[in-house]
Amino acid sequence: MLNGLLTGAVYALVALGLTLVYGVLHIINFAHGAMLTLAMFAVLVAHLGFGIDPYLAILPLTPLFFAFGYGLQRFVISPASRNDDGAILLVTLGLSIVLENLLLAVFRSDTRALTLDYSFSVVDLGFALLSLPRVIGFGVAIVVAAGLWAILALTDTGKAIRAVAKEKLGAYLVGIDVNHIYAVTFGLGAATLAVAACLLMPSFYVNPRVGNAFVLVAFTVVVLGGMGSIAGALLGGLVIGVVESLSGLYLGESLGQIGIFLIFILVLLVRPTGLFGARA
Repeated sequence: MLNGLLTGAVYALVALGLTLVYGVLHIINFAHGAMLTLAMFAVLVAHLGFGIDPYLAILPLTPLFFAFGYGLQRFVISPASRNDDGAILLVTLGLSIVLENLLLAVFRSDTRALTLDYSFSVVDLGFALLSLPRVIGFGVAIVVAAGLWAILALTDTGKAIRAVAKEKLGAYLVGIDVNHIYAVTFGLGAATLAVAACLLMPSFYVNPRVGNAFVLVAFTVVVLGGMGSIAGALLGGLVIGVVESLSGLYLGESLGQIGIFLIFILVLLVRPTGLFGARA
């Protein structure tokens, strides 16, 4: 259960960007998994090419991916979709295919991993041994989730984001630049992926399609917590991590994700709005 909580915190971090974009733009970003893969390769290049530790890579990669996400929404997704929600879905799906194939062209299909001194280090609690990278990932994920909540709750930009999410036309009429806020939100979602990639790489592998597996779990987390809910994404990620860990224990490691998708189906049947979601 402890290992499940540690893993679930990183799942929550991946889901935070997905639920934030949905909560404000009211779209599902199909490029989310490909952007996570891109961020993981960026961590790989930063370490192998420049000797930057994955955790220290959070400092340059987070603003870099914020800028990438901002530019992607402002200058590619929005103009190409012409504010049509159906077209936005197709554009993000196209971006996912483009990013995956670019990564395949550059890095080939090989699976790569980082060899770090602390990759297999453990924290001894006396009654349990926990992976050090997962413990660090848990702590950073909680801090990032709290920071994101603080941005949305306490800053003028956060208030503008919440206003646009609640009523786009009303926000526009009181002088909020809606297109800018959309781009900022998309940038924040991309920035959370950069942090998640830095937390994953010390103990995980990367290949050009690895992000798809995480985004499937992230969708389940978002549905469980409630579409658009930051607190729901955090709690949902922790729950899903524990469910996956217990399913792996009782059903075998290769069948661990069965529990995740059973939860997904049950939530859709019993409470489609999720734990913290509201009806439209």
